[in-house]
Amino acid sequence: MDAAARRAFESTVLAHADGLFGAALRLTRSRAEAEDLVQETLVRAYRFWASFRPGSSVRAWIFTILRNTFITRYHRQGRERALAEGLEQEFAAVGEAPIAAPPSPEAATSQLALREEIDAALERLPPDYRMAVVLADIEGLSYKEIAEAMEGPIGTVMSRIHRGRLQLHGPLYRH
Repeated sequence: MDAAARRAFESTVLAHADGLFGAALRLTRSRAEAEDLVQETLVRAYRFWASFRPGSSVRAWIFTILRNTFITRYHRQGRERALAEGLEQEFAAVGEAPIAAPPSPEAATSQLALREEIDAALERLPPDYRMAVVLADIEGLSYKEIAEAMEGPIGTVMSRIHRGRLQLHGPLYRH
C-alpha cells in the first residue's frame, strides 16, 4: 500500500476503533479477546483496503469485517465464549466519561446495578438480535449500515432490532 492510501486508511478507519472495541467487547465479553478481535479486524481492513468501495459506509464495512472475524473465530474454537471475567473489569474496559465530581456511593451503586441488569438482559438475547440491538442502540449505526454489517436485508435487521428491543423491554421496563 502506498503512503497516500495508508494515510487515507488511517484517517478513515482508525477513527472508528473505539466503536469497534465497544462492539467487540459486547460480543466477546472479555477485554483481552475484544482487543484481539479489534486488532485482527483492523489488520484485515488494512489488508483489504483496496477492495473498499469509495462512497459506501466505512462504518458498515469495518463492522462487517468485525462480525465476520468474530464468527470465524467462534467457529474455529468450536465452543461458547467464556463469560465476562467480572463486571468491574468490563466497566473498566468500557470506561467512564470524565465528570467534574465523583458520584455519590448511592448513585454509583445504582448505576452499577443498572449496567449489570442491562448486560444480563443483552446476554439473554439471541446473538443476531444482540448484534442488531448493539449496532443500532449503542453504536448508532443506521438500518442500512447494520444490514451491510450483518449481510442481510434491511427488513430482517428491522425485525431483529424490534424483537430484541421487545425482549429487553420486560426486564428493563422499570428503568
